[in-house]
Amino acid sequence: MEVTARLRYLRSSPRKVRLVADLIRGKGAEEAASILKLTNKRAARSLEKLLHSAIANAESRDEPIDVDRLYVREIFVDQGPSEKRIRPQPMGRAARILKRKSHVTIKLDTRKGAVS
Repeated sequence: MEVTARLRYLRSSPRKVRLVADLIRGKGAEEAASILKLTNKRAARSLEKLLHSAIANAESRDEPIDVDRLYVREIFVDQGPSEKRIRPQPMGRAARILKRKSHVTIKLDTRKGAVS
């Protein structure tokens, strides 16, 4: 049984968030949570909250589910809208600054067979 959670408009570039998302892809839910807790990246805190949200979504479903058998089946990071800002430059010029945003989707599923 597949469970989904989405985090939209995360104020971090997709390239930086993908570095953290790659760490937990295919791991068990408990192992992924501990990896995110120990990862020294800003995006790790947001992905940890998203993972706990997906686990809570699984627990609140009508069908009973074994949380110990959940694993990160799929996690992907898409680019969201960019905020455009202007930074003054010498000689009256201006440089554009893009403040990028990310959309993160995580899908959890139950492993077949024994707990791993």
